[in-house]
Amino acid sequence: MQLLPFTPAIARETEALKQKMAHVIPEIEWPVHAPYIAAINALKREKNAVVLAHNYMTPEIFHGVADFVGDSLQLARLAAKTDAKVIVQAGVHFMAETAKVLSPEKTVLIPDPEAGCSLAASITGADVRLLKQTYPGLPVVTYVNTSAEVKAESDVCCTSSNAVAVVEDIAREWGVDTVIMVPDEFLAQNVAKLTKIKVITWKGHCEVHERFTAETIRDFRDSHPGVVVIAHPECPPSVVAEADFAGSTAGMIDFVAQKQPGRVVLVTECSMSDNVAVEFPKVEFVRPCNLCPHMKRITLPKILHALETMNVEVTVDPAIAARAKKSVERMLAVNVSKARQAA
Repeated sequence: MQLLPFTPAIARETEALKQKMAHVIPEIEWPVHAPYIAAINALKREKNAVVLAHNYMTPEIFHGVADFVGDSLQLARLAAKTDAKVIVQAGVHFMAETAKVLSPEKTVLIPDPEAGCSLAASITGADVRLLKQTYPGLPVVTYVNTSAEVKAESDVCCTSSNAVAVVEDIAREWGVDTVIMVPDEFLAQNVAKLTKIKVITWKGHCEVHERFTAETIRDFRDSHPGVVVIAHPECPPSVVAEADFAGSTAGMIDFVAQKQPGRVVLVTECSMSDNVAVEFPKVEFVRPCNLCPHMKRITLPKILHALETMNVEVTVDPAIAARAKKSVERMLAVNVSKARQAA
């Protein structure tokens, strides 16, 4: 890869971003990142494009070129509301598919088509059909971290933040006391602890979160007295039980924003700590370094290349997309209902 030149003009243009990220990106690295940041932001304007950056992206992407940041479904929904013609997904492939499902008229690009996901890869549409045959009459609740094909075979989607509400709502609608929840086994087990509904699980795992153990959490507390532990519900139940709080990536950020703990550890992919630390410089972040190798395939040069070449475009069969969207919309109806009840 040939590096772009770092000129005085680019230095001036990107100075504010450099200062914003000063305590998470070493100054020696800035001349490498800045030219790509400037080039990408210019090309976005030229092509009426937006960049969606998941919370696990590196800071130079997350704070440097992203128009929207957050979790996968939130990003797709925000992009759908824009008049942008092009969406660049700085994340993994299933996220780009979700963006395409919610924005079928837009061009959706993935900077590296090999950016996959161990959790999404753990289940197929055929697997869901077989589960329905094995457990007739039970609804399938599917985590949004799945392919469009799997969503299309499901009855309703869920996120890590609304999973309990979705499970209880679909069980009530179907008149059953048991649901099938795929593909994340640990998320399903954690949900089952919070509801009276029985949950049939699938053995899918996130290769980042499954590596954390209860001993890991105890080691954090021993090494960093007073640390507040926040875990993602894709972690094993034993890890969640050791944590002070468990929640989605958005929930974790909200917790830090509201509580402003002196010292905190986010038990999830390690780039998230860097990204959140930019917004909360007074909070000390203990950084567990469990990297997602798939997320790390996305880089500034690849984002620039995607915009320059308009490759690689992500497509979803319209028939599959329509059914997948129906599962997502069924989930959103639960959120609306809950909001009305709380009003």
